[in-house]
Amino acid sequence: MTFIVAIDGPAAAGKGTISRAVAAHFGFAHLDTGLLYRAVGVKGGDPVEAARSLTEEDLARDDLRSMEAGQAASRVAAIPEVRAALVDFQRCFARRAGGAVLDGRDIGTVICPDADVKLYVTASAEIRARRRWLELGEDADFDDILAQVRERDDRDMNRLDAPLKPAQGAVTLDTSAMTVEDAVARAVAEVSARR
Repeated sequence: MTFIVAIDGPAAAGKGTISRAVAAHFGFAHLDTGLLYRAVGVKGGDPVEAARSLTEEDLARDDLRSMEAGQAASRVAAIPEVRAALVDFQRCFARRAGGAVLDGRDIGTVICPDADVKLYVTASAEIRARRRWLELGEDADFDDILAQVRERDDRDMNRLDAPLKPAQGAVTLDTSAMTVEDAVARAVAEVSARR
């Protein structure tokens, strides 16, 4: 039996944390699709070739969670040929037996538009920048991080190919004022209601 949970949203909204928790709660497989784009971005060279030759080993790199990798991911994700090269990988993962949770920016709109559950996890730019600032440490410049968050939002939401937006029928979770536990509980409840 397949059961697909699509979780989309902007950077630092909490979708990764929620996705991992939902997958663990239900025993589903989890794919952070942003890692695919981060891996392509940090591989360097021709991004289309990097996407076509992506391996599981590329997803295990230690530097994929850096701000630089995130910015590189956003740039290569705007290239239609890169997105096309990674679609099959994501769809194959989603169809695995036992259920799957995929999180990204176009899971419910492009990759799995027929997902059983679609969530759009968001938070204000200021809250998301503060979360990144806390992750990076107080030596980081908050204003610079906020500018990067807004720049990335603009690029992700206004790209021509698969822009970031809530999928039709998606439930929006604004985590700006939610605890992690509250956000996870709400997501688990949404999945439980549709199982």
